[in-house]
Amino acid sequence: MSLEKTFIPYGGYWSTPFARWQGSLSEYHSIRLAGEVGREFLQSREIAPDSFDGVVLGITVPQRYAFYAGPWFAALAGVPDITGPTLSQACATSARSLATAALEIEAGSRDCVLTAVCDRTSNGPHIYYPSPGGPGGHGKPEDPVLGNMNMDPYAGQAMTKTAENLAAEAGISKEEQDTVTLMRFEQYEDALAADRAFQKRYMFPVKLKNGKKSAGVLDADEGVRPSTADGLAQLRPVLDGGTVTYGSQTHPADGNAGMIVSTEERAAELSRDENVTIQILSYGEARTEKGFMPKAVVPAARNALERAAIGVEQCAAIKTHNPFAVADAYFSREMGVSPENVNNYGSPLIWGHPQAPTGMRAIIELVEELVLEGGGYGLFSGCAGGDSAMSIVLKVS
Repeated sequence: MSLEKTFIPYGGYWSTPFARWQGSLSEYHSIRLAGEVGREFLQSREIAPDSFDGVVLGITVPQRYAFYAGPWFAALAGVPDITGPTLSQACATSARSLATAALEIEAGSRDCVLTAVCDRTSNGPHIYYPSPGGPGGHGKPEDPVLGNMNMDPYAGQAMTKTAENLAAEAGISKEEQDTVTLMRFEQYEDALAADRAFQKRYMFPVKLKNGKKSAGVLDADEGVRPSTADGLAQLRPVLDGGTVTYGSQTHPADGNAGMIVSTEERAAELSRDENVTIQILSYGEARTEKGFMPKAVVPAARNALERAAIGVEQCAAIKTHNPFAVADAYFSREMGVSPENVNNYGSPLIWGHPQAPTGMRAIIELVEELVLEGGGYGLFSGCAGGDSAMSIVLKVS
């Protein structure tokens, strides 16, 4: 999908810190929390409720009353007069949400869409599906978080096994994955320099509560695991005979993120800096063979680049959703880019994976990196369940 009319106001986005599994955000309803953060963000930027004529909400882990998700989030965020769809597409939910908002802008049916993505992997629901015809009338249970991570119903494999399949096919060793992981951790540390100057360009704190009482503020990522060469070398593969360790894959997390998607005129009105223009140029997707999920980032990226009519060598910054280090190793090889030039300032491999918001934060960091670089083209590509991936190309001027 090539785009011509879709823009993002500079500073028209946020991401909360990501909190570790069973950490500070583990008991907060993800839609309620996203609504509260969204409202506080819009108020902090003095963006009026009547600025928006549509909403898109992405969520993958069911929460109570999620039946009303999109309109409910909008009301909680202080914009109760708009509505729109609720989307769920595994780890690609962010990219799909932005693409959906962009389609409405391109079609002329919307001028300004509030796009938000939220998830709480902690304390996910345990679902029971009744089956009157089952033995003794017993039904079947499902855990939407752990169950889906451990079994793709089509490929019949866990997510980790798809990474191992690619590592074996491409000859990517444990040592290479450890090297990539250590590099990604060092890049994340760059975002912490000067009292987290880079992260403070976009990160919005969460006011924690204990009932109606204040319980402090979560203003930085929680649960990031330091990586060292010796520590990674000592870790054993998760699967017997494999190469992927707990150190070279991401960890589950909680959080939310949001982004305003609009026409060029509305973006200029809402921008924090009139000298910065951010345009979404294209959206691409791909699906690879069964059981090779991390492989899909490459054809998806090529699809988006082709639709934007540029080559990867023209990209000043590149971000990926890298749930496994093997994904980045493969992406760099196949795309002909240096691993050092991908995922500056951090990536999901290090700061965690709350599913729906993961890609949005990566895209926000992509924008901010391009602003620091003085502009240019940026590429985001990330894999998702179902051996699929989705990519976005944007340009910062």
